[in-house]
Amino acid sequence: MELKEMHCKPCEGGEDPLDHKDIIRLQEELSQGWSVKDDQSIHKSFLFENFNRGMAFANQIALLAEKENHHPNLCIQYKKVDVSLSTHAIGGLSKNDFILAAKIDEI
Repeated sequence: MELKEMHCKPCEGGEDPLDHKDIIRLQEELSQGWSVKDDQSIHKSFLFENFNRGMAFANQIALLAEKENHHPNLCIQYKKVDVSLSTHAIGGLSKNDFILAAKIDEI
């Protein structure tokens, strides 16, 4: 099953973050542009033609995040939306981060 077809599972801690090998494998399933920082988070910047389109995109991410109960950090800079994902409850990356990233790419 592809990441974009999966759903995030609740994470309250008590599990280990993904190891480097799993992070690389899951990153390969995402579209280009997602970068991994210190095996702790993944990031991607999206550029739009104007502020309104960037805000519409950020709002769609917000709705998706609520539905999946997994919330990214968003930074809106005029025509640019930066997305950062990590699973704070485990202090690193989980499969949820990659699932949400794949779903964001589908917006």
